[in-house]
Amino acid sequence: MRRYVIRRLAQAAGVLWAAYTLSFLVLDYLPGDPVSAMAGAGMDSSAIDPARLEELKGQYGFDKPVLVQYVDYLGSALRGDFGDSVSTGRPVTSVIADALPQTLQLTGAALLLATLLGGGLALVATYTSQRWLRQALLSLPSLGVSIPTFWVGLMIVQLFSFRLRLFPAFGNDGLRGLVLPAVTLAVPTGAMVAQVLAKSLLTALDEPYVQTARAKGAGRARVHLGHALRNASLPALTVIGLLVGQLMANAVVIETVFARNGLGRITAAAVSVQDLPVVQGVVVFGALVFVLVNLVVDLIYPLLDPRVVVAATVRRSPA
Repeated sequence: MRRYVIRRLAQAAGVLWAAYTLSFLVLDYLPGDPVSAMAGAGMDSSAIDPARLEELKGQYGFDKPVLVQYVDYLGSALRGDFGDSVSTGRPVTSVIADALPQTLQLTGAALLLATLLGGGLALVATYTSQRWLRQALLSLPSLGVSIPTFWVGLMIVQLFSFRLRLFPAFGNDGLRGLVLPAVTLAVPTGAMVAQVLAKSLLTALDEPYVQTARAKGAGRARVHLGHALRNASLPALTVIGLLVGQLMANAVVIETVFARNGLGRITAAAVSVQDLPVVQGVVVFGALVFVLVNLVVDLIYPLLDPRVVVAATVRRSPA
C-alpha cells in the first residue's frame, strides 16, 4: 500500500510540473507584448518610452532569456509565489484567493448535484423492471451530454429567472444566486456519470457473483445496492475525478454567463489584457485541484477494491 501511495504522489507531482511547463511555453509564444499592455499602450510598444519599457521588463523579469525566466518562475512557484498581476500590481496568489471561494462553491455544488442526479438516474434506470421506462431513462444521459453547456445556461436563465422569476439571473446573491449556474454545470457532468454508472451496473448485474447472491435468496434491492453497486461504482468514481477538470474549465464560461466574480471572470479579464502571471497562476491552480481530486480517488480505490493494490504490486514485481 505504501508503494502504491508513493507512486501516485510521484505521478501527481509530474502532472503539476507538466501543467506548469506547458502553460509557460504556450503563454511565452502567444502573440502580443505584455509589457506594452502593462504600460497602457495596448499592443504597440513603440508608443512607450524605451527606458520605461526596459524598466518594466526588468521589474517583471521579461528581459531575461526564456530558459532563465522558466527556472526563476518555477523556483518561485515551488515556494507558492507566482509573481504580481501586471494589471493590478497585486500578488497573483491574492487575486486567486479572493475569487476562489465563489468558484469552489460553484464547482462543489455542481459536482454534488451531478453525482446525486447522475447516480440516482443510473440506479433507477437499472433497477426498474419496466423495459420502456429503462430505455427512456437511459436515453436521457445522451441528451444531456450533447447539449452545449452555455445553451443550457441561457435556457435556464430564460425560464427560471426572466419568466418565473424564482432565481436571480446574475451576480453572487448567496444560495439563490448559486442555484442556476450550479444546475447548468451539473447537467452535462451528471449525464456522463449516469452513462458510465448505468453501463457498469448493467454489466455487474450479469456477473456470476450477483447470480450467486440471487441464488442464495438475496433480495433485489440488496443485490442491486449491496453487491453490484460497489464494483460498478469504480468506473464512475474515475469519471467523477476526471470531470473535475472539465468543471473548472466550464466554470470560466458559466461565471461569465451568470456574471459571477470567480476564477472564470478573472481568467477572461487576464487574457484580455495579457496578464500572463494571473493566467498561469489560474492554470496551475486548476491542475492542482485536478491532481488532488484524482489523488483522493486513487487512494479511495483500494478501499473499494483491494485488488487494485495487488495488481499494482504484481506489475512492479520482477518476472
